[in-house]
Amino acid sequence: MTRITKKEKNGMNRWMYVILGMIIMIFLGTVYSYSVFRLSLEKEFLIGTTESGMPYMIALAFYALFMFLTGKYINRFNPRLIILIGGYLVVFGWILSAFAPNIILLTIAYGCIGGAGVGVAYGVLMTVIAKWFPEKKGLAVGILLIGFGLSPLITAPLARLFVESYGVFTTFLIFGIGFGLILPVLSYPFKYPTEEELKNMKSIPISQSSAKNFETKEMVQSKSFKGLYLNFVIGTMIGLMLIGLTTSVGINFIGLEPNKVIRLVAFFAIFNGLGRPTFGWLTDKLSSKKAMLLSYSLISLAALALLIAGSTNELVYVLSFSLFWFNMGGWLAIAPASTLRLYGLKNYSQNYGLVFTAYGIGAIIGVSSSGLLLDSLKSYDAVFYYVIALSMLGIILTLTLINDKNE
Repeated sequence: MTRITKKEKNGMNRWMYVILGMIIMIFLGTVYSYSVFRLSLEKEFLIGTTESGMPYMIALAFYALFMFLTGKYINRFNPRLIILIGGYLVVFGWILSAFAPNIILLTIAYGCIGGAGVGVAYGVLMTVIAKWFPEKKGLAVGILLIGFGLSPLITAPLARLFVESYGVFTTFLIFGIGFGLILPVLSYPFKYPTEEELKNMKSIPISQSSAKNFETKEMVQSKSFKGLYLNFVIGTMIGLMLIGLTTSVGINFIGLEPNKVIRLVAFFAIFNGLGRPTFGWLTDKLSSKKAMLLSYSLISLAALALLIAGSTNELVYVLSFSLFWFNMGGWLAIAPASTLRLYGLKNYSQNYGLVFTAYGIGAIIGVSSSGLLLDSLKSYDAVFYYVIALSMLGIILTLTLINDKNE
């Protein structure tokens, strides 16, 4: 009988954290399935596109805010405890959403409370994985984030089934209770590695994480931070507005049946998941600059195709939104991988917490501005021109502020 060595056991243990973390991320990533609820909420509350986007927008903003606020405390407490706190905030938000009588209270429950919980749990999961994989941080974190990106593949069809069978509010209740029951089991094994455990793993030099570990104040003063932050704002603006409009574009612009669009949302989620390890690997192997330029180029091509092809073209819709979702996943790997690479692992949770506030800014500006464009101009073409303009701005900022020599 072959005996498992301590080195092999530690190697297997760290992959267990990735698998369990991916499952938790699937639950947290239900926020990306919000477009499934959106049309039903508009009918229930008799509201327009701008108002129905408020819970989604605020959830993303609070997700970013609380990731920043809790970043400096993550290393002080057992990660299991922080995962439970964040997860049960999400559960509480979903359950309260089931009883919301109007869009304002739904925004508080789903957006403020649920979004805060996502930020708390998301941040600690990334930190745990980054600590267990110091030799391939970008790839490992990207694999973890597949769960968040692939969430709509599972949760969107499930949510649509529940909405059609029981209504949108009962669906919130079902999701909340379900996650509340399974979360303690999934979070139980999580812990940070000791130095001895890292040394016992196969050829992983602890010092490899960075040439220098930046304090947050030092990071903010660097030129690279300005480029990373502004680009993350733009990248998330584009990705989040388009993910939020996926269903309405498919139904109203392309003319597809709602059930077919929901199935396509699940298909797009595959690309969102694949974008994370792909761009995490590209950032590790090439550079942040090249990964950013590639992303903006793909986004521009996808938006241009929609403008040229016009409405009712299902093939272009599928190809373009596959690229949009792929690149949204990509930005959620470029940002953490760049933060680790540029500023080190020691202060990663606090540093990336600050970088991630760009995600919240992008969510607010992107979702609200696209809603206003649609409500005022009644044209999806305006949104696609807006996306191309933002991509051009991002390319300029990348060429100007991101310097490969700094990496």
